[in-house]
Amino acid sequence: MTKTYDAIIIGAGVIGACTAYEMAKAGMKTLSIDKKGAAGHGSTAGSCAIIRLYYSTVESCALAYENWFYWKEWETYLGGADPRGMIQYRDVGALVSAVKENNYLADAADLMDAIGAPYEKWSFKQMKDRFPFYDSGLYSPAKRPDNAGFGEATGGELKGGIYFPRSGYVSDPAQAAANAEYAAKREGAEFLYNSEITEILIKGGRTAGVKLSDGNEHHAPVVVNIAGPHSSKINQMAGVYDEMKIKTAALRHEVAHVPAPEGINIEETGMVTSDSDISTYARPETGNHVLAGSEDPACDTREWVDPDDWNAELSEQARIQAMRLAQRWTGLPIPNQMKGVVELYDVTEDWAPIYDKTILPGFYVAIGTSGNQFKNAPVVGKIMSKLILECESGRDHDVDPVPFHFENVGMDISIGFFSRNREINTASSNSVLG
Repeated sequence: MTKTYDAIIIGAGVIGACTAYEMAKAGMKTLSIDKKGAAGHGSTAGSCAIIRLYYSTVESCALAYENWFYWKEWETYLGGADPRGMIQYRDVGALVSAVKENNYLADAADLMDAIGAPYEKWSFKQMKDRFPFYDSGLYSPAKRPDNAGFGEATGGELKGGIYFPRSGYVSDPAQAAANAEYAAKREGAEFLYNSEITEILIKGGRTAGVKLSDGNEHHAPVVVNIAGPHSSKINQMAGVYDEMKIKTAALRHEVAHVPAPEGINIEETGMVTSDSDISTYARPETGNHVLAGSEDPACDTREWVDPDDWNAELSEQARIQAMRLAQRWTGLPIPNQMKGVVELYDVTEDWAPIYDKTILPGFYVAIGTSGNQFKNAPVVGKIMSKLILECESGRDHDVDPVPFHFENVGMDISIGFFSRNREINTASSNSVLG
């Protein structure tokens, strides 16, 4: 069976679904194809779905802030409600500890000023007033339980941090993708699940569609790789992998799921927290629980994996992350039987995404989203739609980068900032709040 479309989108995670929505709104007939059985059932489902503004560049901060406006008005952005249920964005704010590992947030206030986002500098007393269980000790460098001095303060005290009120989280990331899928279908987009792509079709020197493992072909002059951890494999199929200066790989990650300290209603009083002194981030979860993730300290081995062959079971790493969080959160329970999530990140060398064309005409990528781009899905959909329309109209994005306007933030950026051929951002933290 052969069907023809204006564009085929590989991947129906939250970014893929939002891109389908935006492209369908722009008048394109799209088909989204995913190996999983429903929208958001891949790496999106394992996301901590944190919405936060602080990054190392103005462009990244502005992109995140622009997206905050869409999460705040999610139903309005999607043009109506999904009868299957809508996600709830919890706008609880984010508190980041100012420590030597993040240069005491020296640039954070300047970046927020540049994008017009509010923030508050908090003393440790203010942090302690909000979180009475907070311990003031410093514990860096991060260690593992079998390292000498694990759990022992190493001197000095936490002096304070920065509170970002326009931050929060979504408790059901897969449902966010499903909401975007519903909106895209309403605009005429089609979705095909449980389908594996085995070949990128090329004809006359440009993309011509895809071939599936069942032998069916679907034809389109545009193919968009939003395959998450499988992105490098799709790029290899298309013959564009070697040409890209910035490449992607699949990284296995764990997030621990533990109860809140006794007597603390973390769902009511909690927020997103990031603490590079203990190399851990956290957010509230339903059932008065806490998600504890890793900021990838040097003592932990990074597990680069084949996205089609990896261990999806929790390991001791989840417990270690909870134990690190317990250094700051006194009284945090560490259950004998750990619970949590294991998923893959699609990571570039500097942990920043690639939103770009490629050397193969008609083949585009929204990849390297590394667990931290869930928050940017609505605007990335708009970025990819504009990029594709302008390139297909004859613009050479490599020579004349496509601009993009953040209508809520009131800023213009170049989409070339996310180029596959950019210089690596040496200021990157090389970690993620995923």
